[in-house]
Order: sequence, then structure tokens, then C-alpha cells
Amino acid sequence: MDAEKLCETLRKIQESKGYYFNQDRARTLDLLEALIKNKERYGYMACPCRLASGNREQDTDIICPCAYREADVAEYGTCYCNLYVAKGWNDGKIAHRYVPERRPPERMTF
Repeated sequence: MDAEKLCETLRKIQESKGYYFNQDRARTLDLLEALIKNKERYGYMACPCRLASGNREQDTDIICPCAYREADVAEYGTCYCNLYVAKGWNDGKIAHRYVPERRPPERMTF
């Protein structure tokens, strides 16, 4: 699967849930390419903005869409990677601020 096809597939699923792709198309496609590479590398689409362990059980919280997306989008208008955003974030109605890492440090040890 290529990034364009993945984009269209995920768009249909996620927009109905209120999540949109970042309107910066190049950034979105780069992140989707990284998800595809992680799928090839690990067998699952680990968040491209975090270090995956290669152990699916340990990484369940960072399989995209990650367990932190809902809280990040609710608070900041975007997920940690800026892949998934609220409509208002794309429309410029929500300030583009830094999203801090929510993943607990104990989940990041390998």
C-alpha cells in the first residue's frame, strides 16, 4: 500500500469520528509513509514520532492511532505527530501549540 491509498482509506474512517488529517499534505504523506515503513519493519503501524520497541504488546499504546490521540486532540487540537487534527486546527481557529509527550516513561524502556 502506498501513502496516497492509505490516506484515502484512513480519511473515510477517521473523519466520521471527527479526526482530520493535517492540511499540510507533504507532512501528512511523510507520516503515512513512515507508518507504512513501521508496518513493514514491525508488523504494525507504530507511531512514526515515537521509538517503537518491536514488541507489539509493549507498543500497543503507540499503534496509530495511538492511545493518546483523543486526549491530545481534545486539549491541543492535534495529536503528538500533527497527523490527526481537529477541524478547527486546520481552519486556524485552534492555536498550533507544542503537544507534550503523554506516553509514560516506563512504557519507553527497552
